[in-house]
Amino acid sequence: MITKWPSPGKLNLFLYIVGRRSDGYHNLQTLFQFLDYGDTLLVENNHSGELTLLKSLPGVKDENNLIIRAAKLLRDQAKSYGALSHNAGATLQIDKQLPIGGGVGGGSSNAATVLVALNYLWHTNFSVEQLAALGLQLGADVPVFIYGLSSFSEGIGERLTPIVLSKKWYLVIYPGVSTSTYQIFNDPYLTRNTPCRQMQELLLGTFYNDCEAVVRNHCNEIEQLMSWVMLYARPHLTGTGSCVFAVFDTEILARQILNRVPERWTGFVARGANLSVLYHSVMSRFIEQNI
Repeated sequence: MITKWPSPGKLNLFLYIVGRRSDGYHNLQTLFQFLDYGDTLLVENNHSGELTLLKSLPGVKDENNLIIRAAKLLRDQAKSYGALSHNAGATLQIDKQLPIGGGVGGGSSNAATVLVALNYLWHTNFSVEQLAALGLQLGADVPVFIYGLSSFSEGIGERLTPIVLSKKWYLVIYPGVSTSTYQIFNDPYLTRNTPCRQMQELLLGTFYNDCEAVVRNHCNEIEQLMSWVMLYARPHLTGTGSCVFAVFDTEILARQILNRVPERWTGFVARGANLSVLYHSVMSRFIEQNI
């Protein structure tokens, strides 16, 4: 039986780099906002002992895909605890809607959805905290998708404080190019000394992304996109890019600007969500299972 699992997108409403660690990672302060828009993971649980990914992503080897890496990590961990038989397997397929390399969390969200879905289907019974710890091995943004709550995040992204945000509407535009997170975070001109502040102070201030100046300098297409969005609303960069977003009070206003987006770019309109659609999906499955 094939089951469907949502893999939502996210935005970094602000992102401040407050220091660089000895291991090369950066300490951040960022605000994660979930979107009611994203990919869909299709999972067929089986007893083949194999993990198969249908429809490989362009330019990504299956063994490097976070979907397969997450499935293998959960399987290996569960087997080490004796919580899973050796013939446990699954066929996985992702219906991509989120742009690859756009900074909207596609890969991290996919990994989190795999961990949550297979934990349910394989009955491995890992707690949310255990799944988040596994997810952190795959990427700093994976835990927030597992917890499923819009959050203020610190450290490298693993220290999360849930927060209730206004349900604004967001126009998200993809410029057709990807940015390299590694390249951006290693740029000598990147701001790395923004003062660390309390969450309440940050929420009352003007939101900004410390990566924006470097990204705009690296990529002329993103510079052009941000300049275009500025004609209608204040543009924001999410993560290290490449997607640019703008905030609106109503869906109508957001869609009016979406209809004016030049053909060389693609976009979508989504509403902010304090609870991710994955969270809702898991809860509804548990309710159905226990009725």
